[in-house]
Amino acid sequence: MTEDLLPALTARATEAAHARDPACCCAAAATLAHREDAAVVRHAAAVAKAHAPGTDPAELALRLAVAARLPGVLLPPLAPAPAALHGRPVTYWPYGTPVDPDDPDAAPWEAAGALLAGLHRAPLPETVPPMRGPEKAARAVALLSDTAPRHPAAGPVLDAWADLPPWARGEAPAPGPTRLCHGDFHLGQLIRDPAPGSPWLLIDVDDLGAGPPVWDLARPAAWYAVGMLDADAWHRFLTAYRAAGGPAVPPDGDPWPELDVPARALTAQTAARAVTKAAAAGRPLDEVEEWLVDACARMRSVKTVAPGGPGRDSPT
Repeated sequence: MTEDLLPALTARATEAAHARDPACCCAAAATLAHREDAAVVRHAAAVAKAHAPGTDPAELALRLAVAARLPGVLLPPLAPAPAALHGRPVTYWPYGTPVDPDDPDAAPWEAAGALLAGLHRAPLPETVPPMRGPEKAARAVALLSDTAPRHPAAGPVLDAWADLPPWARGEAPAPGPTRLCHGDFHLGQLIRDPAPGSPWLLIDVDDLGAGPPVWDLARPAAWYAVGMLDADAWHRFLTAYRAAGGPAVPPDGDPWPELDVPARALTAQTAARAVTKAAAAGRPLDEVEEWLVDACARMRSVKTVAPGGPGRDSPT
């Protein structure tokens, strides 16, 4: 990331805030994220995001258009098309309050389920790009294979990935009908206006597109399967999704035949990222990272993913 990107992005966020409110209080800008793949800066009620190098501006513009058309589901952008800054596309958004990671009991699982159902039921635009979830998972596993293939934990992760069908590895179209999908759902993709009682909305359109809607349920499903998400939270999420008419799983009965493959894929993706980071830092895996690698090792011995966590009779 160039050294002058962050100051320039801060200036863009300030301009966007002043365009929204000429009487802006002009509190100090805050850097919300500063990574190689994204930089996000807030000034008052506006946020400017510099997307990853290599992001296709035309595809990003199509994704912005979808967000603008679904204001009750996705956070609408402040501008209809990305701008350019130091060779990277920049988008502008209203500021919102994120989910509090220190208060898991207050996590809005019902709202998340209903929002994803609304997204999946929305008309699929003819011009929307493909959903990028499997592509991102494949990149995470490829990075592990390229940078730390001899790490003791790499083998189970790479083997679990190799056992997946081609569509889950981003190598072939997914079976079944495609829907409008988020592509990278987790609780960090929810915000709401700071005003009390405001509804939650989905954010981050980088991976939005046409694909199998079950992918958006796969990360919570994988967390539940390996014991990182308690049963109550999972059932609240799944029940809300079904109650809102979500099409990714049947309206009742066992959802795991549909969830199995994408849950395995997200487990392998998350484990690959964990091992890659641990190897780069020269540190051992922590407890959660070991759980993920153990889950990958157990995948080869069972035909389906079933619920259950570390220390329990669980195949994953």
